[in-house]
Formats: sequence, structure tokens, C-alpha cells
Amino acid sequence: MIQVFTTGGTIDKVYFDAQSEFEIGDPLVAEILRTAGVKFPLEVETLLRKDSLEITDEDREVIATAIAETPAERVLITHGTDTMAKTAQVVSARLGSASTKTVVFVGSLTPARFRESDAEFNVGFAWAAVQTLRPGVYVAMNGQVFDALSVRKNRAQNRFEDARTSEAAA
Repeated sequence: MIQVFTTGGTIDKVYFDAQSEFEIGDPLVAEILRTAGVKFPLEVETLLRKDSLEITDEDREVIATAIAETPAERVLITHGTDTMAKTAQVVSARLGSASTKTVVFVGSLTPARFRESDAEFNVGFAWAAVQTLRPGVYVAMNGQVFDALSVRKNRAQNRFEDARTSEAAA
């Protein structure tokens, strides 16, 4: 069984008007996986319904505790992209290098409810990653997997990258 935790973020946003008024709607990850024909057993639990910029250190502890305490060895977590790397690093520190859990964070740059969204691809990619990666904490975004301890979001280019590689290139 794969445990899925949801925390909100762009993937579950619902927009109401042209001024970008939004709220975090019901999580769509289970629907995305069902539509894709996934038959592997999963359990979905909502931990938060927040934009990632609103996630606090206390929220990160809630997330880390839920992951540490679940009996599942494989965990997929949906999260907003702006602070996903920070939360993944907190979870990695909490679990430690001896952990037997494989944890994959995923989100989207466009809401799943939008016609042209990266959400479906990202969730499917992360679903495959959580089943095949060795124990550790990862971020899976736009066809790439990053170790939690070296990932960062490049806001200027609106993508994730390995912080070690991007710093060396700078």
C-alpha cells in the first residue's frame, strides 16, 4: 500500500476570478490516479489545505510526524511548489539516513483543474518514482527526480533543479 498525504498547493487550487482569488479545493490526486487506471492499493489523507507559502514550521512538523508514523514504507505527498524543497528537507532530517521509507513529494505549476496542467504527468511520474526509488526523500517534478537535500526551485525559470549543479554553473 502507498500512503498519499495531501497538503494543498497549486495542484488543488480553485480560482474564482481574474484577480486570482482562490482557495484550496478538494484533493484531486486520487481522481488523477483512478482516471489513469492505477490499481495499486493506496490510502489518501489530507493533512493541510494551504498554499505552500502559508505552510509554517509547525505545519512541517505535522507533515514529518505523519510520514514518520505511517506504517506504509512508500509515501507520496502533494505539496505546493514554492516551499516544497524546504518541507522535503525537514522530512528528510526527521526520518534520518537509516529510514526504510521512500517518500516522494510532488506538485504542479498549474492547477489540476486546468485543461493544460502538468499535474497529471507529475502525479503519474511521482507514482512510478515512489514505487521504484530506494529509501530516501525526493522531489519528483516535470520528469525529474531530485534528492531532498539538494533540490531547489528556480523561480526565475519556474522549474526545479539540483542546487549543487546550478550553483556550480553560476
